[in-house]
Amino acid sequence: MQQIIKSNQIANHLTAVLNGINYDKLFVLTDKHTQNLCYPLISSIPAIQQAKRVTIAANDSNKTLENLVHVWSFLTNNGATRHSLLINLGGGMITDLGGFAAATFKRGIAYINIPTTLLGAVDASVGGKTGINFGGYKNEIGAFHAPLHTIISTEFFNTLTQKDILSGYGEMIKHALLDSDETWEKILNFNLQEIDYSLLNDLVMESVLIKQRIVEQDPHEKNIRKALNLGHTIGHALESFALENNKPVPHGYAVAWGLIAELYLSHKLCGFPKKTLDKASKFILQHYGTYSFTQKDYDTFYQFMIHDKKNVGNTINFTLLSDTGEVKINQTADRGMIKEALDYFSRLD
Repeated sequence: MQQIIKSNQIANHLTAVLNGINYDKLFVLTDKHTQNLCYPLISSIPAIQQAKRVTIAANDSNKTLENLVHVWSFLTNNGATRHSLLINLGGGMITDLGGFAAATFKRGIAYINIPTTLLGAVDASVGGKTGINFGGYKNEIGAFHAPLHTIISTEFFNTLTQKDILSGYGEMIKHALLDSDETWEKILNFNLQEIDYSLLNDLVMESVLIKQRIVEQDPHEKNIRKALNLGHTIGHALESFALENNKPVPHGYAVAWGLIAELYLSHKLCGFPKKTLDKASKFILQHYGTYSFTQKDYDTFYQFMIHDKKNVGNTINFTLLSDTGEVKINQTADRGMIKEALDYFSRLD
C-alpha cells in the first residue's frame, strides 16, 4: 500500500526512504521548472548525486506520447532494469507521466512521487492513476500503478503562485464535499487571500487522507473510487475545450467550474440541497471567476463528455451527491439536463 509522508525536511525524509528500498539504479524525472527550483532541495543527498536525471518540458501540454518515449529511451539507454527506482519530482504532469513510464517500463518498476505543487499533492501523486494525454483528450492512455511512497513536503508550497494554490484547492473543495459538513466548512472558511501555510498544510494532509481512504477501498475504480470523479465529467470537458482553443486553464479551475454544473445536476436529480449549491457556486465564483462559452459550444462539450473514461457505451456517467458526504455513483443525465446545467453555470456572475 502506498505510504504518504508529510515532510518539512524533504532531504532528510527522502534519504530515510531511499535507505529502506533495495534498488540497483536510481533515476530522477523533473521538468525544466522543477529542475531549477526544486531539485536543489534534494541535490545534496548522496544517492541523488549518483542518480541519472531526465528532464522534460513543463506544463500539462507536454504530457505526451513523445515525452513518454523520451523517458523510456533514457531509462533504456542508461541501463535501467526491473529493479531500478524512479523519483518523480514535479507537479501532476510529472507524476502522471513518470508514473506511467514506471508502470510500463519492463512491465513495471518502482517509483516515488514528490509533488511540488498543491494540485500534485492532493490529486495526481496519490492513488496510483498514471497516464498521458492523447488525441486531444485528457489522460486518454494510462494505467493503475501506485508509487511506493508519496512525500508531501511543505517546503514547496510557499513558492507557489496564487493561481497554483487555487488550482490545488479546487480538488480540495471536491474532497470536502465528498467527506462531511465539518470538512466542507473548513474549506469554505480558509482565507485564500492571506494564506496561513501551516493551516494549509494541515488541510492538505486531511484532503489527501480522504482520497487515500476512498482509493484503498477500490484501487481500480470499479465502485466507490468513482466518487473522486465528482466535478470531472464537465470539468474535463471544459479543460479539453480550452486546450483545443489554445487557451488552457489550470486543472483545478476546470474542476471547480465542473463542480458548479455537477452540483446543479445533483440538485435536480438527487435532491442535493439548493442552499449548499448556492454556497458552493458563490465560493467558486468569488475565487475562480467564471469561464465564458456560448450555447454553440455545447455540442463540442458533449463530444468531450461522450469520450470520458467513466462512460459505458454512449451513456455519460456522473458522480453526484444527494448531500455533503452522500455520494451517488453511476448517475446519468440526458443531453437536455446537461444543457440545463451548462446554462446554470453560464448565467452565474
